[in-house]
Amino acid sequence: MTRALQSGRVEPLSGEMRSAVVFLHGYGANGADLLGLAEPLAEHMPDTLFLAPDAPEACIGAPMGFQWFPIPWIDGSSEEESRQGLQRAAEDLNAFLDGVMVDEDLLPEQVMVVGFSQGTMMALHVLPRREDAIAGLVAFSGRLLEPELLADEVQNRLPILLVHGDMDEVVPPQSLPAAAQALQEAGWTDLYAHVMKGTAHGIAPDGLEVALAFMRERLGVA
Repeated sequence: MTRALQSGRVEPLSGEMRSAVVFLHGYGANGADLLGLAEPLAEHMPDTLFLAPDAPEACIGAPMGFQWFPIPWIDGSSEEESRQGLQRAAEDLNAFLDGVMVDEDLLPEQVMVVGFSQGTMMALHVLPRREDAIAGLVAFSGRLLEPELLADEVQNRLPILLVHGDMDEVVPPQSLPAAAQALQEAGWTDLYAHVMKGTAHGIAPDGLEVALAFMRERLGVA
């Protein structure tokens, strides 16, 4: 049984919805942590609904925040517990995305996901395994989990933009080229990358600018 994800939302600036962006936050944070990005983006995407669900589990490593799945080297969980958590959270996220499309009357090609850190890990794991490709994924500062399984399990090859800071001390910068290589080996051609120079574990203005251009193009924003 899936767990319902509680989500914050920012309505389209224009009052008319043509697309939706779903933010997936990092370990120990919450939906509100990324929902603040809606304000600078909405000016350039006025017909877009912004959603930011909280991950399904309370975070042991950050009691005020949430986690998509346990991280053994932070919380002392086992590798098996971490993998089971990932699988369960994947079901929750799939149910949430399905619900967004039904409730908001949107097609997959009208939905974009923006992930950060553990949220990116979730998105890179879940979205290629969905039957229908969404408009695209902006993957900030994360890594591709279980890359060896991707080629056998991929269902669609949605457009992906990988973005990472070259000074990231939380998720190593080499996670970007590693993910890009695995995606290319699994048949991706609609794949892009941007390195945020001098940026630690965060989202710099240049990264957000590249992400905005990618989202506008993929969602057909005039």
